[in-house]
Amino acid sequence: MLRKVFIGLGIVLIIIQFFRPEKNESNERTYDVSTKYEVPDDVNQLLQVSCKDCHSNKTEYPWYANVQPVAWWLNDHVIDGKKHLNFSTFVKMPIAIQNHKFEETIEMVEEKEMPLPSYTNFGLHKEANLTEEQRQKIIVWAQDQMTYLKENYPADSLVMPKRRQ
Repeated sequence: MLRKVFIGLGIVLIIIQFFRPEKNESNERTYDVSTKYEVPDDVNQLLQVSCKDCHSNKTEYPWYANVQPVAWWLNDHVIDGKKHLNFSTFVKMPIAIQNHKFEETIEMVEEKEMPLPSYTNFGLHKEANLTEEQRQKIIVWAQDQMTYLKENYPADSLVMPKRRQ
């Protein structure tokens, strides 16, 4: 009986290998954050290794992303990450939302909520484990962008619209 269960499980694992999610590899950058905001090379490198796999239109996939069901799990992470923040479509959003996304970036990095522990656990993506100095670089960069917006746009255009209830 146990043998049949393992054989059945093995067959299911083989079959699911043929059902793969679409990969996030378009790298479309027409509305990328760097088209409007200055992103110094050191900050860009930090964003690249710590953020952009889930928060851009270009994911660098590890080898295990070719194995199901891991690929589905990773795909869900990328879809969810892009839903919250996509650096590749950043300037397409209204100014108030851009300002808010910079504010959220500061908050998430300060509180060490990003990058997600699941992204860096078990020695995966070691380069994404940010030091305090690296976190400060990202925070200062985001604060500088918020200052730029404050200096160049009317104050009321930077306020998020209230949600209707």
